[in-house]
Amino acid sequence: MFTRSALLTTFRRSGRVSPFNGGFRSAGKCRSFLNIFRNPRPTSEPPPALNDNDLFHPFSKSPFPAVRARGEAIQSLALCPVCTSESGGLPSRVKYECPDCGWPSHCSEEHWQVDQEHKKYCSRLREANEDEHDLRRGRKMREFHLPGPQAYEEAISFANWDLFWYTRGFPSMDTERSRRHATKLLTYPLTIGSVLHQNSGLTLNNRRVTPEGSRSLAALRATLHVPPGAPDTEEAGAAKPQIRVFILGARAESSLPPHVWEQLCMLFPSCHLHLFFIGPQVSLPKPADGAVAQDTKSSASSATEQREECKESPSLYVPNVYQPPAPKPIARLKRTRSSVQLYGFPSYTVPYTPQLTVTGIQANYSEVHGQFEETFDPYTDAFFLFSPGFGFPSMTSMSESDGIPLLQIASPTEWGPVIPALLASRCSIFVTGFSPADMERDIRSLDMAPNIAGEFEWVINPGINMFGSEKWEVADFDPRVMVKANWGLWAIRGKGRQIRKW
Repeated sequence: MFTRSALLTTFRRSGRVSPFNGGFRSAGKCRSFLNIFRNPRPTSEPPPALNDNDLFHPFSKSPFPAVRARGEAIQSLALCPVCTSESGGLPSRVKYECPDCGWPSHCSEEHWQVDQEHKKYCSRLREANEDEHDLRRGRKMREFHLPGPQAYEEAISFANWDLFWYTRGFPSMDTERSRRHATKLLTYPLTIGSVLHQNSGLTLNNRRVTPEGSRSLAALRATLHVPPGAPDTEEAGAAKPQIRVFILGARAESSLPPHVWEQLCMLFPSCHLHLFFIGPQVSLPKPADGAVAQDTKSSASSATEQREECKESPSLYVPNVYQPPAPKPIARLKRTRSSVQLYGFPSYTVPYTPQLTVTGIQANYSEVHGQFEETFDPYTDAFFLFSPGFGFPSMTSMSESDGIPLLQIASPTEWGPVIPALLASRCSIFVTGFSPADMERDIRSLDMAPNIAGEFEWVINPGINMFGSEKWEVADFDPRVMVKANWGLWAIRGKGRQIRKW
């Protein structure tokens, strides 16, 4: 039996009873003897910094330093549209903030008043303004609560976002703002999953998939899924080969937390997925504290270079200019390990779960293609390129004949050597675009690129991606430029050659 003094001593050490309150006498300040083993009452959530009716703020008067810093970046990059349209003279930078949307839009109030075009996109800018403040105000983001594994007898619909959320058991998206936040977070893994899954909305019946594409997708789905009638569980995939998804030119998608990418594994519970993020702007983990010295001098220097690339920028906001700088480091997980010795470039590998492994390589794909070239298999490998910008002019390569910048798909330092190598693998290449014009520009560039024109066949015809982001992304160099990530989708593969024996 415990004595009263022993119980008091135990409570005082645990902080439940003050040594000056006379033991059990102060019932209002301590828990009774019968309640000591009950869970304490959950503390209430701290109130958000802004309420629902106070989300709109001009950038210069925002309560959040990151938003104010972005406003300053826009003022240093964007030009006044009225000054630009007028002939003669140099255009001025935007300094005046529109009172309706809060974005720096013109050089002066006079030019803002005479600009009738601004009204066409002012409502979108205000929507983006309120979304930025909503993300930072400190409320509990219930739209980011992701569900766990799917029961094998429960089918998933990929008709649209609403049906997917319903069949996967996501929290209810009660507002358009919650939809925008959730779609921006999930657009990358869901674009991949909605294409590869056997319940995909892209079919021969709606003419999005070509006959050649149906064979390519059938090969991938034969590995991704179990035979009909068998339970699609983790145990069913014990003898399956690993599915590799190569995400080339990765940028923002490489900084998503692994638990977001784990949602892709929930769609294919019997598969082991290995995601490869490859590109010069891939986010790398923060360096480990007290890292062990490498065995050789070369590997030690490579690790040092990788740590230098991962240093965080002291600035509050980095503008989304044409060539963004090296991204900020991502969180380092418990099982994160360096892969510099394996690939020869700053890289990492995380075996996040038994079904998901993530590898990031900060290098151009053409520099590491040789390490994968002999291992590609159309049944287990697929390439995804999110808004690659094939049709944009290159910033580094010029035509030798007339000095005009080459398109990126023809540039020897960008996509020029990459796409022919991918076509030679005969694996499917899935490409997204952020607008109809962006998709048309990229598709037209295929017919003008050497070693690509006439060397491919369609897998998925160009069209809308049902799992694109619904959130407007605004360009810092011109707030009139607004896009939605992964708006459209199309896919190709290397052309097959039929050989006849005579």
